[in-house]
Amino acid sequence: MVQIAATDGPGARPGLLDRERIIARPGFNRWLVPPAALAIHLCIGMAYGFSVFWLPLSRAIGVTQPVACADLTLLSALTTTSCDWRISDLVWIYTLFFVVLGTSAAAFGGWLERAGPRKAGVVAAICWCGGMAVSALGIASHQLWLMWLGSGVIGGVGLGLGYISPVSTLIKWFPDRRGMATGMAIMGFGGGAMIGSPLANMMMNHFRTPDSVGVWETFLALGAIYLVFMLAGAFGYRVPPAGWRPDGWTPKPASKAMITHGHVHLRDAHKTPQFWLIWAVLCLNVSASIGIIGVAAPMLQEIFGGALVGAPDVGFLDFDEQQKLSAAAIAAGFVGLISLFNIGGRFFWASLSDHLGRKATYAIFFVLGAGLYLAAPMLAGGHALALFVLAFCVIASMYGGGFATIPAYLADIFGTQFVGAIHGRLLTAWSTAGILGPLVVAYMRDAQIAAGVPRPQIYDTIMIVLAAMLAAGFLCNLAIRPLAERWFIGRTELAEIQAKLRPVDAAHEGSFGIGRGGIDTRAPLAWAAVGLPILWGVWITLDKALVLFR
Repeated sequence: MVQIAATDGPGARPGLLDRERIIARPGFNRWLVPPAALAIHLCIGMAYGFSVFWLPLSRAIGVTQPVACADLTLLSALTTTSCDWRISDLVWIYTLFFVVLGTSAAAFGGWLERAGPRKAGVVAAICWCGGMAVSALGIASHQLWLMWLGSGVIGGVGLGLGYISPVSTLIKWFPDRRGMATGMAIMGFGGGAMIGSPLANMMMNHFRTPDSVGVWETFLALGAIYLVFMLAGAFGYRVPPAGWRPDGWTPKPASKAMITHGHVHLRDAHKTPQFWLIWAVLCLNVSASIGIIGVAAPMLQEIFGGALVGAPDVGFLDFDEQQKLSAAAIAAGFVGLISLFNIGGRFFWASLSDHLGRKATYAIFFVLGAGLYLAAPMLAGGHALALFVLAFCVIASMYGGGFATIPAYLADIFGTQFVGAIHGRLLTAWSTAGILGPLVVAYMRDAQIAAGVPRPQIYDTIMIVLAAMLAAGFLCNLAIRPLAERWFIGRTELAEIQAKLRPVDAAHEGSFGIGRGGIDTRAPLAWAAVGLPILWGVWITLDKALVLFR
């Protein structure tokens, strides 16, 4: 039996969190790694669901009604103890999430490649759950700056490390199915809110008292649950030895689907035009989607108005209280459907890219997405509600699919040795899009309203601008070509980099008895641990979405 090197030298013993400690041994089942990644992504994915806290937090002092202060500014809101926060003060946490996610992923990506996914996963768990604990202190003491620091900054670092921690590992474990592997993990990030939001609602109802809205208690309870799941995921990570490949698998020719067999060093990746073209591809795909998805609920109500509640002649601004409640429930169902397609698209499109190639898959995103945006005003004008909803569900699926496909795209172009760190740097495109997309949509929407454009038409120009963004993304994607040979690491340097991961007495490539089989005694349990919460979240979401068809 092959023995796998797990030490730096004679007599040395790696620590519990060290990369050398988690090199897979013969007999290890590679299908145990995706549920470990899902355990972490399902927890940090709750970042998408933090809006469930905004309304209760806006009356944290008044409990039943907000205690409003006319002279409150954003700066004074950070330290006030006598005024309730406005929702506009709270949503900055959401912005901080994705800005810090991108910057921390870029800053710590290189360290992650050296330290390994287990250590990165543990640090991510401490930051994400510790940030929730700091936020709970901020809520209890009514100090908004503590919430910004806890969830937005400390939690944002946990988001960045947790998001990229499994990427390189999964790509190396599934060289035969790169898209599918990353799709499985990143699907969890999209699904975190689907589970966390209804769970948080249940907890807030449980902890609510006449003197408390139950949010700080919910933060502590969720943080404790997430800590258990994230640590379990981190300790479930294993990395394959250098040169490992699935039993019986033969790599595709380098020319097919632009898949290289070389490796680009982290220090050189950002010097290539391919990196910045892929950066633009991700940024434009996300910018064109995230802004409009963020206003999905009001958009549906403003465009279709009374047609949603059986009163086609009534405009959005003329709803009575009952019609407002009914329309809001329908809009919530629309948001739920978008969430499901966002999640499902991450797995579907990423898996499909294994067959079509990453470049062709992104071409579909841009062409189909632009076509749907241009068709949306016509669908709205024709009161084709079902087709309008379907169009935006498909757009949401491609939004999620873009996130899940990009790591495999990077691995195809830059190789797998530093793909996690390169992916971390590329996520600055997400941070940029997280600001650009919502700003464009919000500014244009306000400008259209100020110009007196009727509510059903205020999104028509926005759709054209978003389609133009996707057209620009298509051109960037079209320009991507395989890297020149000079960018790849030489054999001697690569051997030095991989030295710690090599088998002691085996050839440089082979299966080494690792990764065989799909089902054993542990795999079903690992998948059930993450699968059952996902199914629960899907059931809750579908139940809400059914109101669209009643």
